[in-house]
Amino acid sequence: MSRSTGGYPAIVALAAPIAGIQLAQVALTSVDLAMLGLLGVAAVAAGGLALLLYNQVRTMCVGMVTGVGNLVATAAGAGEQRTGTDQPDDQARDEIRALVRSALLVATAAAAVGAAVLCGLALALPLLGQRPQIAALSRGMMFALAGGLFPMVWLNVLRQFAVGMRRPGSLLAVTLVSIAVNAACNAAFIYGWAGLPQLGVAGVGLSTTVVQFFTLAAFASTIRRDPHLRPMVSLAAWRADPVIVRRIVRHGTPICFTYGSEAAITSIATLLMGAFGPAMLAASNVANQLAYIVYQCNIGLSQGSSILVSRAVGRSEPELASTIARRALTLSWTFMAVVSLGYVFAPLAMLWPFLHGETDAVVLGTASTLLLFAVAQQYSKGTQNILVGLLRGLGDTASGLRCTLIGYWAVGVPTMAVCAYVFGWGGWGVWTGLCMGFASTAVLLARRFRSRLRIPAPLSGLTFDRKGWE
Repeated sequence: MSRSTGGYPAIVALAAPIAGIQLAQVALTSVDLAMLGLLGVAAVAAGGLALLLYNQVRTMCVGMVTGVGNLVATAAGAGEQRTGTDQPDDQARDEIRALVRSALLVATAAAAVGAAVLCGLALALPLLGQRPQIAALSRGMMFALAGGLFPMVWLNVLRQFAVGMRRPGSLLAVTLVSIAVNAACNAAFIYGWAGLPQLGVAGVGLSTTVVQFFTLAAFASTIRRDPHLRPMVSLAAWRADPVIVRRIVRHGTPICFTYGSEAAITSIATLLMGAFGPAMLAASNVANQLAYIVYQCNIGLSQGSSILVSRAVGRSEPELASTIARRALTLSWTFMAVVSLGYVFAPLAMLWPFLHGETDAVVLGTASTLLLFAVAQQYSKGTQNILVGLLRGLGDTASGLRCTLIGYWAVGVPTMAVCAYVFGWGGWGVWTGLCMGFASTAVLLARRFRSRLRIPAPLSGLTFDRKGWE
């Protein structure tokens, strides 16, 4: 198998930049939390609440356009098959231009809905039991974050376009620069440097919005300079084809709710852990953060393998999907095995970056034990994420939603409650339920993927000619 059709080099070439981008995004939020820490405990509590709600909305908005990368990859693959080269033909270029401008319209609508929901949540914080001081601080930050949803979702359209064309690397450099820009903007808006207003906690939200616009402009500039990508970009969202818009919405809606469901079950687990004392909650947060960092690498493998499967479908080579799946899962499991050795044999070293100043033996002991649960969690969660991507590559986004609804809400959450309260396992029961939810979802997705391979179907279900989509 060649590098371009789905061998290990092809998967790594796509997955590594995507994973790097995800890790850089984690660094961005870490900078925000660090800057909030300079303003005191109330700022951290309020800012953390605002970021939690923002990330829930942001994740669902991103889900609406995530499938655009697969649609682009399929169109490009079909064009390559017609030309017999690694370059798409004019028909494929027309398809991709139509996809990009239609996706921008969907992104704008999704961001508008997301901003309205975020502002509504900000106003409803007192009704949700938050103290007046926390509600007031969170509200200002959430209002400032709402405007940043627009450039963020537009950026993800361009990102999916670049990934679908197998040229994802340029966004990594842009994101790394954005970390420094974010830190500078945070300080400027918090303290009112250079004649800017002194906004405190709300300044962190405004900084995030400014950085989103900066990142969008920088990445759009790199695409314009890329001779392979520039001819296929159309920003004329007002010329969107209604048929393509409906297709993107049908494709993206299950992804949107799948992402939202995953974020929700993690939030529920965190809330439940808080009921078993600060030591258990602190230990859980640290263990979950370590697993979350590893998860970013699985996101890269998921998106990279998903794009390669879509391209194989477009080139009328759907039989390559099983090979791509095996290699993506092999890479994932090998990486997680190496990390798991650290969890098992050197837990204190793994925990040191987060608890190096912690002298509480209870927190350290609890976190060390939870790392054993984290091994199971990262294997099950990473595997299910890759399988969701592989199914998306085959054009099946509905199965991901169905399987997560069953695995998370029919298995995971009830198991959390039963193990934690009925069996009396406390925080250990919460993590047991979390692992069971991800594991059952992975099993359901694996079964669906195997059955889907026996019934190959085109990704889009549409045909294209010079007059439009049919």
